[in-house]
Amino acid sequence: MGNDGHQAKDEGVDVDVVIVGAGPVGLTLANTLGAQGVRTLVAEERDTLIDYPRGVGLDDESLRTFQSIGLVDRVLPHTVPNQILRFVDAKRRILAEMAPPDARFGWPKRNGFVQPLVDAELLVGLDRFDNVEVRWGSPMTACEEAADAVTVTLGGAGEAATVRARYVVGCDGGRSMTRRTMDVSFDGTTSSTRWLVVDIANDPLGHPNSEVGADPERPYASISIAHGIRRFEFMIHADESDEQAEDPAFLTRMLARMVPHPDRVDVIRRRVYTHHSRIAGAFRRGRLLLAGDAAHLMPVWQGQGYNSGIRDAANLGWKLAAVVRGLADEALLDTYDVERRKHARAMIDLSTMVGRVISPTNRRVASARDLLVRSASIVPSLKRYVLEMRFKPMPRYEQGAVVHSLDPKEPRSALSPVGTLFIQPKVDTRTQQDVLLDDVLGPWFAVLCWNNNPRKILGDEAFTAWKALGAYFIALRPSTQLHWAAHDDPDVIVVGDRTGGLKGWFDGHKESVVFLRPDRCIAGACIAQLAPDLSASLIDALTLIPGGGDVDSGNGSVLYVPQPAPESSGAVAGPA
Repeated sequence: MGNDGHQAKDEGVDVDVVIVGAGPVGLTLANTLGAQGVRTLVAEERDTLIDYPRGVGLDDESLRTFQSIGLVDRVLPHTVPNQILRFVDAKRRILAEMAPPDARFGWPKRNGFVQPLVDAELLVGLDRFDNVEVRWGSPMTACEEAADAVTVTLGGAGEAATVRARYVVGCDGGRSMTRRTMDVSFDGTTSSTRWLVVDIANDPLGHPNSEVGADPERPYASISIAHGIRRFEFMIHADESDEQAEDPAFLTRMLARMVPHPDRVDVIRRRVYTHHSRIAGAFRRGRLLLAGDAAHLMPVWQGQGYNSGIRDAANLGWKLAAVVRGLADEALLDTYDVERRKHARAMIDLSTMVGRVISPTNRRVASARDLLVRSASIVPSLKRYVLEMRFKPMPRYEQGAVVHSLDPKEPRSALSPVGTLFIQPKVDTRTQQDVLLDDVLGPWFAVLCWNNNPRKILGDEAFTAWKALGAYFIALRPSTQLHWAAHDDPDVIVVGDRTGGLKGWFDGHKESVVFLRPDRCIAGACIAQLAPDLSASLIDALTLIPGGGDVDSGNGSVLYVPQPAPESSGAVAGPA
């Protein structure tokens, strides 16, 4: 497969990828593919974007992904950065607080946000790409896979249409038609507990942070998000029907615990939710793949359902682009399930566990929990563990599109940075000051060397191979050496370590050469003298094909460097 580049037209294929579903995951994936020149069709059964209450928390990894597709500046106005989350007891006394201080990946770890407005920015971003189309009111009604393509049938108000694509990605939610077509299981549980979720304009409280009430009488959440909007969530008891919960009088009673005038609120949207803890039996079957809620569902308590879907898009997007563009064999797509499954499972388990801690309605159980949590907070190390969100599982790929060691018999070191995300401090270049590192690294692979010239360390053969793949080459130096030009190389970008963060990272690791994937995961790392050997192993492990695709061989650049999205229309500027 991998060698055919964009020969899809010769095979009678209409598009390279069909994305089923125009939610945040599908739109993020479409922006990623659009930026790489992949012909993409987004098919959405609805006529417009969803605007009912959904996610309210963005993490640093999602913002970094939006940065990679050139849309972070459009997203930020809809966020509340560095949002503090407090867990309180029935008397609203603080049990625990989460306020992570660092931004090692370039962005705050906790951000409140208005999902419908952010989704709208992702949609506007697609206007940049002539190779991406969105079809509204077009549900997928059938999907038939052949050896060289997938035939997708789209229904809707008019006549059914068929589209032939090389791959189909189901981003079509928990009731995914794509997953049913793949005939894979959706293992896990569905909670019997329901929640009333409501967004209110003109925030009646007005304070900037968020609160989760572990109140046995009725657990709740109160969350500040952007543009004067506050999210409230209230548990619905077993003896209360959905019809009762949808009665305005019910909401007034719930709000009476929180605001002085519960009958004077401006409700934007409301919905009854049930929490699920489920994961698909496979994320890939042949030419069909799953991402987001179609692949996994989790309770809301860590705000990771949305963010886990964005991680899927970041992981899968560059791999699909590499295969479609003839830069990698399709075996690379197998690493998507290998890498994402373990982390998605860990997030499901964490979110489920936190929900069980928050939700007891038995007062004796709740009192025992409160005592245990307060006792733990007395221990400084445990308090920091919660405050800094160290309990949050971070992506760490033990297998997949990574090389941990040049010796297959050597066990993976627990100290190895391979398979983790590289940091993103502010840096200087010869032409720019105080910029985030990813904006220097380019949109594709990157090879970074501390205190060395990548060309000299890699050698001519390896350097040529990575250049043919579109990689950027980065020489990292102390800022004092930024303008020293004696060893300049036209193919190497010199970066000054403005904050000392890069030196600190390399001080903490024995490796001095880092190979970064487009999703900023460390694919491999080694000392300088082993760089040629690791290079060969990585090209083999990632099934890469130097010179096999459509990279511009003149300067090693990929097809497109993301630019900011066009100005949004007034339709997405407010909380309507």
